[in-house]
Amino acid sequence: MTWRLLDTPPGPGAWNMALDEALAGSVRGGAAPVLRVYRWAPACLSLGRNQPARGRYDEAALRTRGIDVVRRPTGGRAVLHDRELTYSVAVPDGVLGSPRETYAAINRALVAGLRLLGVPARLQAGTGRRAPAPSLSPCFQEPVEGEVVAGGRKLVGSAQRREGGILLQHGSLLLETDQSEVAGLLLRSAAGAEERSASADGHPEDDVDGRPATLAALLGAVPPWKALVAALAAGWEAETGLRLERGEPSAGELRAARAGAERYANPAWTWHL
Repeated sequence: MTWRLLDTPPGPGAWNMALDEALAGSVRGGAAPVLRVYRWAPACLSLGRNQPARGRYDEAALRTRGIDVVRRPTGGRAVLHDRELTYSVAVPDGVLGSPRETYAAINRALVAGLRLLGVPARLQAGTGRRAPAPSLSPCFQEPVEGEVVAGGRKLVGSAQRREGGILLQHGSLLLETDQSEVAGLLLRSAAGAEERSASADGHPEDDVDGRPATLAALLGAVPPWKALVAALAAGWEAETGLRLERGEPSAGELRAARAGAERYANPAWTWHL
């Protein structure tokens, strides 16, 4: 099977989420499955679909720092998209197996690509922890079974949503930022409540300081964007046996994304939880 590989220019949060949703709609209509890689401009805090956020984040601080905010169509927890690589996959149910099998297949392909860059990436072994519930904690706070890690630290955070026979999966590969800024975007009262909740949960961190991994720390420098994309694509093809064909979003997909961006830019959607 041939998949489309889309390497799209940096864009704001609402556009990125709307384009991913448009691509999923296109796949639902019979188009080939898609692997997309992209960046964000300006920096953007993305919230999980079911993550509580209203009255928890300091909106004034976000504006002062020039950080956009968007709510993803997928689940998971908050990610600061700044100096990182985001991927998305839109694929019909069953092509890569069940949702859990799809998640595992994508992560194995990411590991294969990262190893081509010299990154000692692997999948996190079983920890006995349940998947984290939607909360204010950053997505990269702790790795769970099956996630991509390097040196004991989480390197890629991913989330899924299945709707209308299509599975959409997002993930963020940290290039330089360690996500430490996310905690500073919480209102003081929310930050205190989250710390108390984490303490009561009693999960030890895999690393002494709990910080995630970054490519800059692992490799000494971030590879050029084209080299990153090429390695991830090569790892994808080698691991999955699927061929990637580079392309661009279609005119119809761009029209759908422009329409959908209005919803994702609407504060009523961003802050409804």
